[in-house]
Amino acid sequence: MVALTLLEIVLYLMSIVTVIVIVQFVLSLLISFNVVNMQNNLVASLWRAVNAILDPMLNPIRRIMPDTGMIDFSPMVLLILLRILAIVLSNLGSYA
Repeated sequence: MVALTLLEIVLYLMSIVTVIVIVQFVLSLLISFNVVNMQNNLVASLWRAVNAILDPMLNPIRRIMPDTGMIDFSPMVLLILLRILAIVLSNLGSYA
């Protein structure tokens, strides 16, 4: 019973990380196309917070992946890895 609760908590945290990756992607597009300005304190604070959360997870992926120029595929790889891990943990939870 405790194992299933912990599994659900881990899966929930993984879904939160997924949402944060999507927020970072959308915010980076908005910044790139000058829809929002980094001079805005709210935007700058949100950008720093999102990067502070995701950089520890994305930096190891960036070191492994080849340099693709201006396009950073590490968030996509992180989303794929999180989904694979969620599937594995869900299947393990069904056996518990």
